Amino acid sequence: MQDINNREAVMSSLAADKKQFFEILYHHAFFREKITLSSGKVSDYYIDARRVTLTPQGAYLGAKIILEMIKEEKIDAIGGPTLGADPLVGAVASLSFQNNKPINTFIIRKAPKPHGKQQQVEGPLLKPGASVILIDDVATTGKAFIESLAVMKKEGFVVKKCICLVDRNEGSKEALAKEGCPLVSLFNISEFLNR
Repeated sequence: MQDINNREAVMSSLAADKKQFFEILYHHAFFREKITLSSGKVSDYYIDARRVTLTPQGAYLGAKIILEMIKEEKIDAIGGPTLGADPLVGAVASLSFQNNKPINTFIIRKAPKPHGKQQQVEGPLLKPGASVILIDDVATTGKAFIESLAVMKKEGFVVKKCICLVDRNEGSKEALAKEGCPLVSLFNISEFLNR
């Protein structure tokens, strides 16, 4: 009975955290204006998640929700493409350590470092065959995730899934499915547009 009560308390807490995180994203990172996206497409709205994930509260809530989502996963590390994943990666590492369940993290450079060891994946050394989860702030076409998948596969790592804060519903889920990798999002763009 206590396990059921604990599970219900965790789910209630997760729902409250997601609601609070959504409100912060909606009020501080969602803009209805014409903008050209990294894909080259022009959009009537924009989500600048780093306006939230680089704040103490936003970093904490994003990391807390992601850690709750992956708590049953058997992984060696979690990370993602620079720059969208950077604040989330740092927050996940810190909060996982604070919770006595430390998870290694990594960041994927856009291109290999031109000097030194010329590595593209930065962070604690992972062995080939390591199981990882990729995270990013916003997914549109899935380009950043697909490029990250290619880097991770080249290094010999196994990507279990991709997680983003917001899925813009413009093909990312389908593109990743073709690569054999599921995409899970905290929020869907329709939640912002239909508010």
